[in-house]
Amino acid sequence: MDLFDQISNDIKEAMKAQDKVRLQALRGVKKEFLEAKTAKGSEGELSDDAATKILMKMVKQRKDSAAIFVEQSRPELAEDELAEARVIEAYLPKQMSPEELEAALQAIIAQVGAAGPQDMGKVMGMATKALAGKAEGRVISEAVKRLLA
Repeated sequence: MDLFDQISNDIKEAMKAQDKVRLQALRGVKKEFLEAKTAKGSEGELSDDAATKILMKMVKQRKDSAAIFVEQSRPELAEDELAEARVIEAYLPKQMSPEELEAALQAIIAQVGAAGPQDMGKVMGMATKALAGKAEGRVISEAVKRLLA
């Protein structure tokens, strides 16, 4: 079962359970998936890789919104956004631990032959492709900066 079908089934389950937060988050995900499926050049298909990218983008949007709400002293809205982010994160692949991330980045740095901060672009190019869905881009970037410094 692909992610699209899984989300559709989970929407039904959330309706039966009357879980409003989960239902709202999953409906948002399904909307994004449908837009991607019907986008020009998509041929009506949505691969799991493309779906994972959409999910990661949605989680990042929710977390960014929550941070803004906290800055504006609106903790109740921030909590709603974070709750939706947690629902969406459940559909993402398991995120790498800091130790696993560092080991993977060390291997990429050795493969590229990076010597210092000037080689960050080369390392980031490979790392973001190799670790897509397994770690956030911001976390990867911070770890690469630290390792190349």
